[in-house]
Formats: sequence, structure tokens, C-alpha cells
Amino acid sequence: MANSYAAEVEELQLNSIKGKNFVWINIDTPTPALLNYLLRLYPFHHLDVEDCISKSQLPKIDEYKDYLFIILHSPRYLKEKRFSIPSQVGVFLGRDFLVTVHSGELKPINRIFQNCKENEEAREKYMGDSPTFLLYEIVHSLIQNIMLMLRKVIAEIEDIEDKVFDEKVDAVREVTELRRNIANMRRVVFSLRSVIHDLEKRIQKFSNDDISVYFSDLSDYIDKAWALLEECKETVEIYKDTDFIISSEKTNKILTLLTIMFTFSIPATIVGTFFGMNIDMPGTINNPWTFWGRYTTLIIVLISSIVPVILMYIAFKRLRWL
Repeated sequence: MANSYAAEVEELQLNSIKGKNFVWINIDTPTPALLNYLLRLYPFHHLDVEDCISKSQLPKIDEYKDYLFIILHSPRYLKEKRFSIPSQVGVFLGRDFLVTVHSGELKPINRIFQNCKENEEAREKYMGDSPTFLLYEIVHSLIQNIMLMLRKVIAEIEDIEDKVFDEKVDAVREVTELRRNIANMRRVVFSLRSVIHDLEKRIQKFSNDDISVYFSDLSDYIDKAWALLEECKETVEIYKDTDFIISSEKTNKILTLLTIMFTFSIPATIVGTFFGMNIDMPGTINNPWTFWGRYTTLIIVLISSIVPVILMYIAFKRLRWL
């Protein structure tokens, strides 16, 4: 038991950085034992700590007397599946501490943490003032990562544009994958947007400096990301409709061609049916036509099959069916 307790203390120390005025604890591999030890150090509500390891939490802000508890979602792109999924981070913000709890999937947070741990200049930049400013830098980095993902989405939209408007190429799969990725990103960014707008109103309580200007900038930044997502959504919807219309038109052309070919074959089918019957009629073997020679019957059959086709073609042209 003592060894386990010592291991938790050591792990928490490895995941901690002390700045001038506060401590940053970044837990990227949360375990129940480590979070229980965290409860001994800070007066966090045990339900908030449980929310940090629950994967079904919605983004939110809970305000307490001594700290804010924040659940944020940020999209994480799965390259092998070609779409993004939400990744969660729990944040405890007080006047002299900042605790971030996540599963290590959000690289911007770990990148800032490693920079602060290894570089004195970076530590001074991110942790020289207050934990609220560090939280601003973390959220700003997450939104920058979202903007990078949006640039990739825009590049993919531009790449498939030629395919969508090319009748010879099928772009259904690419458009479907893009729609799914954009839908997932919209769901995450929408919730992140609402939390940031709410955070802008509550954050000043935990800072001695005027930090509202920074979070107002974050609100504008996330609004810009949302606007870009909306444009991407509209563009992909246009691509989907265009691809559907082109595919439908292509199918209609094929069906029209097959229908016309079948219609043109009707006269020959009817004539062939009569001459294939086992009955006596002019032009058969028992009653051959020979006034144009031995192939008179064949010539008459061909004429009676071709003339109706020509007449139908002329009629279809006048009706503009061809």
C-alpha cells in the first residue's frame, strides 16, 4: 500500500510543473488511484474527478467557490478511418493551480507541457502570469489544431471538385467521407464554442489581471472556425446534390438508350413472330414469294422491319425525345 502511494506521489510529481504563482498538473494517463490521490491534494468534488475518466460527458462548466471545473471536447483526426472523433479533457482551474486530465490523445496539450518542462523560456511564456492565462494558451492551441484540420478539409474539398463535376468519375465515397468528417467536427466545435463563450463570462473571477480580452479573442477565433465549418458543410452538400443529379442523369441516359433500342426492335420481333408461326401464310416455305427472285421474302421481311424503325426515329426527333 505504501509502495503504491509512493508511486502515485512520484507520478504526480513527474506530471507537475511549478510556475511563479501556480502549479500545473497535467495527467495524460489517468487512473482511479492517481485521481484519488489528487483528491487528497485539492478540495475537488469527487463527481468532477469521476467525470474526467468518463467518456460520455458533455462539455460543461461547473463553478465552485474555489475553482472551475471544465469539460472540453476537441476533434482528433483518425487518419486510417478518414474522419475525426471527439477527445475529452477535464480542467480544474483555481487561483494557484491548473489541473488538466485527458487520455494523451490531444497532442497540443502535451506539447505545451513538455515545452514548459524542458525550456525555461517557454515556462516563463506560458506560466509567468496566472493559470487563467495558461488555460487561454491551451484552448488557443486546441483551436489552432482545429483550424489545421479545417485546412485539410478545405484541401480535400478542392481535390474532389473535379471528380464531382466529371460524369465519367464516381465521387460518392469521397463526398460521403467528407460529409461524415465535417458532421463530426461540427458536433465537437459547436459544443466547444458554447463552452468558450460561457468561460469568457466566468474566468475573470480566478485572475487578478484583466483576462477577459484574451478569452474574447478565443470566442472570435472559435466563431471563425465555426463559420468555416458551415461553409464546408454547404459546399459538400452542393457536391452531394450535384453528384446525385449527375448520377441520375447518367442513369436516365442509359435507360433512355436501352428503351429506344428495345422500341426499335419491336417491328422486327413482330414480323419474326408471324413468320416463325407454324401456319400457312404468304412468303413461307410452302408459299414462297419469288417475284423479286429467290430472296423476295427476306427482302420484304427486312423492309417491314426497317421502315417502322425509320418512321419511329422521325417521330421521336419531332417530339424531341432524341
